[in-house]
Amino acid sequence: MKPYEIAYLISSELSEEEVRTFQGKITSFVKEEEGILDEARMPLRKRLAYPIEKQNRAYLAFFTFQLNPDSLVNLEKKLKAENQILRYLILIKKPLKPIKERVRKLKTQPEPVDFEENKAYIEKEKKVELKEIEKKLEEILKE
Repeated sequence: MKPYEIAYLISSELSEEEVRTFQGKITSFVKEEEGILDEARMPLRKRLAYPIEKQNRAYLAFFTFQLNPDSLVNLEKKLKAENQILRYLILIKKPLKPIKERVRKLKTQPEPVDFEENKAYIEKEKKVELKEIEKKLEEILKE
């Protein structure tokens, strides 16, 4: 079984009570496919950035579950059959690494920088004789 997360938009024409029962219907789809629900959150009513099926508001719901990859196709067919779902997205949820592995180890001491060496290099590059510039200009103008 793989961990998944589903996020979907439900039509705003439904009342809050109907949205809760609809969410129960979606979670039952997962259970029918022998999936395991991990975490479910209450749907929130949101204003959409752009209209979807002529609706400016929708309920945003999401939950996490575990399911066999073979059963995912059947779950998607059931979701597509529901006309109250405006959009949905199913993601494979990667397990988090332990915190110790996620934190990047910092260097205790920065590498020393030799300022004298850098300063000498910069001064060497900056010094250009005025006579050299005049010679180059004359060569360019003669051509």
